[in-house]
Amino acid sequence: MKDIIKVVFVIIGTFIGAGFASGQEIYLFFFSYGINGLLGILISSILMGVVISKTLKIIKQNNVQNYKEFLNIIISKNKEKNRVKNSKTNSSSTSTGIKLINLVVNTFTLVTFFIMIAGFGTYFSQEFGINQIVGSFVLATITYIILNTSVRGVVKANGIIVPILIILVGIIGILNLKNLPLLQIKNYMIPNNNIGFILQAILYASYNSILLIPVLITLNKYIKNNKQINKISILSSGIIAIMSTLIFLLLTKVDVDIEKLEMPAVYVVSNMFYILKYFYGFVILGSIFTTAISLGISFVQNTSKNEKSYSHIVLIMCITSVVVSKIGFSNLVNLLYPVFGYLGLLQIYKIITKNAQ
Repeated sequence: MKDIIKVVFVIIGTFIGAGFASGQEIYLFFFSYGINGLLGILISSILMGVVISKTLKIIKQNNVQNYKEFLNIIISKNKEKNRVKNSKTNSSSTSTGIKLINLVVNTFTLVTFFIMIAGFGTYFSQEFGINQIVGSFVLATITYIILNTSVRGVVKANGIIVPILIILVGIIGILNLKNLPLLQIKNYMIPNNNIGFILQAILYASYNSILLIPVLITLNKYIKNNKQINKISILSSGIIAIMSTLIFLLLTKVDVDIEKLEMPAVYVVSNMFYILKYFYGFVILGSIFTTAISLGISFVQNTSKNEKSYSHIVLIMCITSVVVSKIGFSNLVNLLYPVFGYLGLLQIYKIITKNAQ
């Protein structure tokens, strides 16, 4: 059970980054669709649970050690029926496909790492008036130190911080529910009959899968059997669904133009639960930190060839993140997350069909 909890905490730590805890992701993918957004959260969480379960089973059954091996399994072996007739053509197209998907995943992982750094700086700028670059530089420095340790260090950090984040979000969410007339919840929602919320729910699970799968591969040694995998997927998707719903309901208390807020959930807590303002600040900063180190270790392990290149990539990545953070947190989320959500659909399809064979 101890290993199950460790894996779940890393999954949640990767999932609840700056975009999630700040409310920016929940607004973009769910809240903007009104009451239907709650159904979207349910759909997305179930799909995430399925992806986590099937991915971990593929990793365990094939003893996958890196993301390239994982891609080779879900892409190459789906073409075994034609390997004799079209062996050369299949080999070439498969190799190209693996390289392309690997490039997309590495790019998205790196970009999301940059978003975490930008989000850290944005929080300090919005709440304390501190220059955004200062906050970004602080997180980049801490991340550089952590990434020069090991995967074990990342697991330990998540094991300490994530439980605190879950508890704090739960407390704030429950306090919000006490002041929220659920029978009149539609009055707080943006009216929208567009069924596009279903596509958004799928895209949300899709782009999160791009981030999670490389991280899941690094956790292979903590998983022993399918029974553990089932428990991990159920616990992870359940926690994701509950936390997403609580953030969603927080957004109903926004009394200004929500589109103008970089971090709408922070705005609500600061105005309605002032005593808890700094506790939620810990939620934001902690979630950003856990996601940054999880994505950082995933990207570097998937791109480095040796210890020397590992150290160089970490340094370049952290320095670049501070420069890119000047683009702005919400701009990065709104522009890039939906795009990568579409790109991740192929990977989800391959995972599901592969495991169904």
